[in-house]
Order: sequence, then structure tokens, then C-alpha cells
Amino acid sequence: MTDAPEPRPTEDERAFAGVPDGFDRLWTPHRMAYVTGERPSDEAGEGCPFCAAPGKDDAEGLIVHRGEHCYVVMNLFPYNAGHVLVCPYRHISLYVDLTDDETAEFTAFTKTVIRVMEATSSPHGFNIGMNQGAVAGAGVAAHLHQHVIPRWGGDMNFLPIIAQTKALPILLEDARQALADAWPV
Repeated sequence: MTDAPEPRPTEDERAFAGVPDGFDRLWTPHRMAYVTGERPSDEAGEGCPFCAAPGKDDAEGLIVHRGEHCYVVMNLFPYNAGHVLVCPYRHISLYVDLTDDETAEFTAFTKTVIRVMEATSSPHGFNIGMNQGAVAGAGVAAHLHQHVIPRWGGDMNFLPIIAQTKALPILLEDARQALADAWPV
């Protein structure tokens, strides 16, 4: 049995898309800011993504729920599908700087988002935590935020290891809408 040679691309194919290589592409253009090292401002205001988000409508700002002192927002660079952040409105960097009222709502929202995720996507577990300071891994060190990341058995695959890429099975907008719809009134 002889394998037939692959057909040569036409001039139009070479000019437009290059030579096909047999690989599928996972396009994630929203991650370019992260890849190129663009970093948000440390100053409060529009340069801080966590100060800017509450000034947008919920869908545009990816906000799941708003409270009096804190809000829940989808992570624009998620580690896993459904990855959210609990943020105070106030631009502070340390957990110990939260007022008692902010701390109570921050904690209540963390507990509620876990319950909402359990109802909407049945994760097997969660990663919950804060990175305070750039040296601790905080991408936005100047504005306190807590990560709540749903986890499922087998949710890791080879892509992060060999391609520095995460495959996410749901769009941020769809995950935000599911969580927002299930948030208790």
C-alpha cells in the first residue's frame, strides 16, 4: 500500500492561511495582555480592573453579584471554568485592612459563591485563597481579591504543561450568567 502525497496548497491558500499543518488551534486572544506583561495600575480608579468593574453593567464588567461592601466577578484569566473573585469595592491591598462590615460580607460572599457553584456545576472541590503582594503571586497586588476556583476530578490535562494553555469548556459570559441567575435573592 502506497500513501498518496498530500495535495500541495494552492496559491490562494499559501497567501491567506499558510500551509496547513494538521494542528487545531485554541484561540485565546483575551490572554494577550497577560502574556505581554501588561499590568494594571496600582492606583485606585479606572487603571485598576477591580475599581473599574463596578462602574460597568454586570454583563460588561463580568459581575456575578453586588453587595454593599463587596462584589463577585469572573476572573478574566481563569485557572478553571467558573473561577471567580470576591472583591471589596474599596481599593485596599491587605485583608487586615478590611473593616468588620467588609470582612463579614467578604466571608458571606465566599460561602455563597461556593453554594451557588455547587448548585450550577457540581464541582468536586474548590481552591480558595488570596495572594497578598506581588511576591506572593498577586497579579493585581494593590486591590484585595479572593479567588474561588471550582475543581473537578480529572480537570487537569496536558495543555498547561506542554503548551502553557488552559482549555475552558464554558465562556466567561455564560459562566457569569449561570452563577448570577442562581445567586440567592
